[in-house]
Amino acid sequence: MIAIFYLVLQILKLYSYVVIINVIISWLIAFNILNTQNRFVYSILELSYRLTDPILNKIRRFLPNLGSLDISPIILLLLIWFIEMCMKLYIAPIIF
Repeated sequence: MIAIFYLVLQILKLYSYVVIINVIISWLIAFNILNTQNRFVYSILELSYRLTDPILNKIRRFLPNLGSLDISPIILLLLIWFIEMCMKLYIAPIIF
């Protein structure tokens, strides 16, 4: 049970890193620093979109239209942080 607890925490942490990488890559593409015609850049971009877009699209449905400002990654990172804190505060005392 302890191993599953730590595994879930690590998966949440890795997913938060993927969200941050997705944001950074989208900024680099928006400022024309990265070229999406490059095969390697496109494959990294496609992987990050496939991992993050299903959840980000669900969050975007509930947010008002803010124009070009997308705060859904921030809300997702806050949600991941909230889940981690709830696990550490409420589930960890039960397991340990």
